[in-house]
Amino acid sequence: MIPATHGSHMRLDRFLSHSSCLSRSQVKRLLHADRVTLDGRPVRDPALAVSEQSLITLNGATLPWPRSRYVMLNKPAGYVCSTDDPGYPVVSSLVDAPWAAGLHSAGRLDVDSTGLVLLTNDGAWSHALTSPRRHCLKTYRVGVKHPIAADLAQRFADGLLLHGENRPTLPAQLELIDSRTARVSIQEGRYHQVKRMFAACSNRVETLHRERIGAITLDPALQPGQWRELQALEIGSLPHE
Repeated sequence: MIPATHGSHMRLDRFLSHSSCLSRSQVKRLLHADRVTLDGRPVRDPALAVSEQSLITLNGATLPWPRSRYVMLNKPAGYVCSTDDPGYPVVSSLVDAPWAAGLHSAGRLDVDSTGLVLLTNDGAWSHALTSPRRHCLKTYRVGVKHPIAADLAQRFADGLLLHGENRPTLPAQLELIDSRTARVSIQEGRYHQVKRMFAACSNRVETLHRERIGAITLDPALQPGQWRELQALEIGSLPHE
C-alpha cells in the first residue's frame, strides 16, 4: 500500500531536493538567494517543516508534493547499493527518471552481485522491508567454486556459526540445482551472509544473483540494468508484524 501523504510533514530542504532533484548544497544556495517562497513569502530556513498543504515555489514555479516511488531493478555487476560512492556508480543512476535522485536501496547487494534490488523514497516502507523482526525471505541463485556437499542443505537448515560471530544463523533453505549451483533462501541480512555461510562450509561463492525479496520476484522481462515501478500488489505485499 502507498502511504497517504495528506497531513504529512518534511523539512523544506528535503522537500526541495525530492521535488526538484537538486542537491542539498544547491538547495541551500537557492534559499539564501531568496529564490524559494513558502505561502507567498521568501524563506531561508532549510529546517522549516512543510506539508502537502504548503504552497512552495522555486524561481516562481510551484513545486508539487513528491509522491512515494517504488522501483524494481535488475542490478548488473559493478554497481553499488548506496547513494554515493567514489569508486563505483550507484544503482539509482540506472533509473532514468527525474525523481531518481531521491531513491535509496531497501536492502543491499555487493558490488559483484546481481539481480533484484528494490529502490524507494519511502523510508518507512524500506525500514519495514528490511526489519529483522519480519524475517523476510530473500532468495538467491548461487554459483560456487567446489561441488556442494551432500549434507549442506541440512547444515544450512540447522544454522551455521559464522566467523567472528557468537550466535548461529537462523534456519536457511538450500535447494540443489546442480553440483555447483544452488538456490538459497535466508531470513536475515547479515554482512555478506550467503558468502560467509558457504565459506564456513569450506566453499567459495563465485556468483550471487538475487531472485526474490519476500513476495516480490524479479521480473524476467527486465534485462540487467533495466527497471520498472512496482505494482500496487507488490508494494502492499510486505509481511505483517
